[in-house]
Amino acid sequence: MIRALIVDRGADGGTAARPGGIEESDLPEGDVTVEVSHSTLNYKDALALTGKAPIIRSFPLVPGIDFAGTVRTSAHDGFKPGDAVVLNGWGLGETRHGGYAAVARVPGGWLVRLPEAFTPEQAMAIGTAGYTAMLCLLRLEELGLTPAAGPVLVTGATGGVGSVALMLLAKRGFEPHALTGRPQEEPYLRDLGAAGIVPRGEYDVPGKPLAKERWAGGIDAVGSHVLANLLAATKRGGAVAACGLAGGMNLPANVAPFILRGVTLAGIDSVYAPLERRQEAWRRLARDLDPTKLAAATRTVGLSEVEGAARDLLEGRVRGRVVVDIAG
Repeated sequence: MIRALIVDRGADGGTAARPGGIEESDLPEGDVTVEVSHSTLNYKDALALTGKAPIIRSFPLVPGIDFAGTVRTSAHDGFKPGDAVVLNGWGLGETRHGGYAAVARVPGGWLVRLPEAFTPEQAMAIGTAGYTAMLCLLRLEELGLTPAAGPVLVTGATGGVGSVALMLLAKRGFEPHALTGRPQEEPYLRDLGAAGIVPRGEYDVPGKPLAKERWAGGIDAVGSHVLANLLAATKRGGAVAACGLAGGMNLPANVAPFILRGVTLAGIDSVYAPLERRQEAWRRLARDLDPTKLAAATRTVGLSEVEGAARDLLEGRVRGRVVVDIAG
């Protein structure tokens, strides 16, 4: 029996998470079997664990949209037993058993070899949130954003994507500003590299079609009014990478920033990004992420504690990253 956390649906249609186990025969198809040591708690995981959104498509299911561990067996040419690997997305924890189990079986083409710079625990301190932050930065750089262009706004700054985005932008020489509704976290955000703090209340309300040009670009994990106001305040020729919807799926914006200032809104898909893009992101993370700052923004919980941590995350009581120790 493989130790796992399982989400199931009751007769009333509600969902609940429970500790338990799955048989090896329950693992989905794949040519690589991985002994999972660590996973992490992302926003999507929290929604799945609490049933706040229909993330999980079939029941019962092991949640967890990413994992890090060591290859146990492989029929894939790219991997052999003992290789350290990481996986983000690809429907794990949504349509097939995910990372909250001691063993996972996946297609080898979904795996990325873990950079030597990171332990499995550090890889999951980054997790899908940090990997997504890097995808955002890569896209903004491709669109021509440079530190010389001016300040960059990071929304949802105390969250997983936001925390890592601040670290990465600061390391690359940008001037990142943190938008947050938690002013008491200013010391934490400045330690990560924030050059300034912007109250969320300035952006999570209906705004004007165009605002004063303030930002060269942005990384947004919130959506809704926050994203609309960020776009309205983006400078001519600037770019914003959107990767989340913590504040809502709607976008109450207009075309003015795009046709009058040439602003670009770039959507970031971390779930099904191609392998080459994933490998590039992890190479850059190994080069550009400060392990000391990452550690300061991370805490670790055991598998038995992750459901409580998920509730805390959705209620705004979590900052930074939460690593899940599968053996804990």
